[in-house]
Amino acid sequence: MATLTYLTTTHFDFGAIQRIPSALRRAGISKPFIATDAGVRAAGLVDTITDTLDGDVPVSIFDGTPGNPTEAAVLKAFDQYTVDGCDGVLCIGGGSSMDLGKAVALLAGSGGPLAQFDPLAGGAKLVKSVAPLIAVPTTSGTGSEVSVGFVIIMADGRKLTFASPLFVPKAAICDPELTLGLPTAMTAATGMDAITHCIEAFLTPTINPPADGVALDGLWRGWRHLPAAVKDGGDREARWQMMMCSTEGALSFIKGLGAVHAMSHAAGRIERLNLHHGTLNAVFLPAVLRFNAPECGEKYERLRQAIGLAPGADLAEAVSAMNDAIGLPSGLGEMGVKEQDIPELIAYAMKDLSAVTNPRSATEDDFEAMIRESF
Repeated sequence: MATLTYLTTTHFDFGAIQRIPSALRRAGISKPFIATDAGVRAAGLVDTITDTLDGDVPVSIFDGTPGNPTEAAVLKAFDQYTVDGCDGVLCIGGGSSMDLGKAVALLAGSGGPLAQFDPLAGGAKLVKSVAPLIAVPTTSGTGSEVSVGFVIIMADGRKLTFASPLFVPKAAICDPELTLGLPTAMTAATGMDAITHCIEAFLTPTINPPADGVALDGLWRGWRHLPAAVKDGGDREARWQMMMCSTEGALSFIKGLGAVHAMSHAAGRIERLNLHHGTLNAVFLPAVLRFNAPECGEKYERLRQAIGLAPGADLAEAVSAMNDAIGLPSGLGEMGVKEQDIPELIAYAMKDLSAVTNPRSATEDDFEAMIRESF
């Protein structure tokens, strides 16, 4: 039996940020806490958005979100939320800012500590309420603006995925205009993040045909338009299509994800490297596609159709060629991962929530082989 749920209100197009004031009113937010990062603020995007608000709306801006959000940053942000008397969260940025904002909203609604909500330990049932959330993405990658989850590096070093339907923002404001200035490398990395979401969600064994259709549509858009978005950041059509791919990727991973994300989460917690999640996804994806092939014959044919490959073509090679064409690293070694990191990567990947929905069960030896192949 399949239980189907779909998801939130998304305002999508150039100029969509003009919907932010009404979205805040509908959500009951009168003093928004803005979760963002220093780069987004320096680029003027926070000012662009606050300029749309009514003049008497007070805001509290937190721009200390790390590239991989940490429990310490969440607690600092929540302290500011509380001291400033905020009543909801407006996330402005990429996946990191949205994840941090969701964590703040969870603490505001259900109290702490954050670790008690770990779904692998049964913590999802402890989520009683969440402060109202509005999300405004400034990249086209994570799709966190419409997703049920967020990821935080905990004080004990674990990188935990938290999931609940209550974490879905009340509204997503998707304005491709905000991505026109995104640097080339970030465009490539976030684009492959979105494409990986579409592929992994489609391949999970969870039964949800509507989500499968969304995933394939997102993949179709992303695969065709990512090279153009990387080549010319001002290509409005490519930017529109990549933001739609990103949103659809997250709408589809209501089904779950897979081994790519399990390993990316494990590698993303290596503090000395601070690796970008989307880049890790791109690097791990070919090895995982080869590993999953015995379980995914018919689904691989549908993936080939979506990205325009000939029947029987090598999906893993196609992904590797795309990574090369858009300038992403060729492997983990180039990103600074070392041989001595492998045991830790295996251990954390085995325990990651995303590993549960991989279409083929992976042992420690399997994860080691995929990691080594990705060097």
